[in-house]
Amino acid sequence: MNDLAGKHIVLGLTGGIACYKAAELCRGLVKQGATVQVVMTQASEQFITPVTMQALSNRPVFTSQWDAREPNNMPHINLSREADAILIAPCSADFMARLVQGRSDELLSLLCLARPIASVRLLIAPAMNREMWAHPATQRNMAQLAADGATLLGVGSGLQACGETGDGRMLEPQELLEDVIAFFQPKLLAGRKVVVTAGPTFEALDPIRGITNHSSGKMGFAIARAAREAGADVVVIAGPVRLATPRGVRRVDVTSARQMLAATEAETPQADVFVATAAVADWRPATESGQKIKKDGSGQPPALSFTENPDILATVARSERAQRGALFCVGFAAESHDLVDNARAKRERKGVPLLVGNIGPSTFGQDDNQLLLVDAQGVVELPRASKLALARQLVAEIARRARPAGT
Repeated sequence: MNDLAGKHIVLGLTGGIACYKAAELCRGLVKQGATVQVVMTQASEQFITPVTMQALSNRPVFTSQWDAREPNNMPHINLSREADAILIAPCSADFMARLVQGRSDELLSLLCLARPIASVRLLIAPAMNREMWAHPATQRNMAQLAADGATLLGVGSGLQACGETGDGRMLEPQELLEDVIAFFQPKLLAGRKVVVTAGPTFEALDPIRGITNHSSGKMGFAIARAAREAGADVVVIAGPVRLATPRGVRRVDVTSARQMLAATEAETPQADVFVATAAVADWRPATESGQKIKKDGSGQPPALSFTENPDILATVARSERAQRGALFCVGFAAESHDLVDNARAKRERKGVPLLVGNIGPSTFGQDDNQLLLVDAQGVVELPRASKLALARQLVAEIARRARPAGT
């Protein structure tokens, strides 16, 4: 996917060891389809060379406001007018102070000051020592930059180049790339809370074995990411999967269907949208052995009995808020055959306004999918695409159908 196709980004580098991360970030922006114009301060050149950034961006790097390559000798005007956004990564404590004060005695701060504020947004990825980050002056500057309309992308925590450990590290290139992509997505769910269930459940037979399924959780996590990109406050309730949590999404880990129900009932009373993507086990062992069930030499398997698990989607769909339309519920049907008929029947049985169907064996563990949207009006097919692309289409459908926030 070229999520940044057609976007032109000015990537500003200021003085800090995190400049080494800017190289990978630049490469990632270009791979996602953006054109990248690098502008460097004199201090940043102590950490990485313009030659490196030119090779990665495929464009000449600007370092001086007096650059004679611009016919009118106004790179601060020309470069800012071409941009869709200006991303300062890394942004040092000193440079944040310069932005707050409106100082403009070198090209990058001058470019930021001269940008058309309404159309060229400023994204800031801070990077500094933990004490510098925690200093009241830095926190005041951060607050002022936000008040002035800049988007603060936050910091990471961990071991710093100085040998200390704490907050202040620049976010990793992949994290920043996700944030930039999210920045440009339409904010169709701004102000809403979305709860997504994802992955399988695991129903224990004993401490070693259990019943589960092939669901990877990728579709649910893609929906969580897409909803967050659309401006929602997102919670993903995840069964046992090994997936990275999408940026800005709160994660609740569970194992069994009953745990998933409890977590869902705790989160949905404040939600506007519930998307039940998880492949929940319909049955669980009636009893769980406290010790591993061993063979007894008879050649006969142990006698097992099962009991039905709670129906999470139906439970939420029957809630008072869902019944009056304050909570928009979306179900998923992972079928092996007769997808249209089974999806239609499941939508009626669960009592939800929208049911999304897919063929489980052809999508479990894959990065792409093919979906059917089933509602009272009929069936719409979403052709095979990446799960993230499909998730964005689904989020747009949800935004169109669900009540606006606060109604």
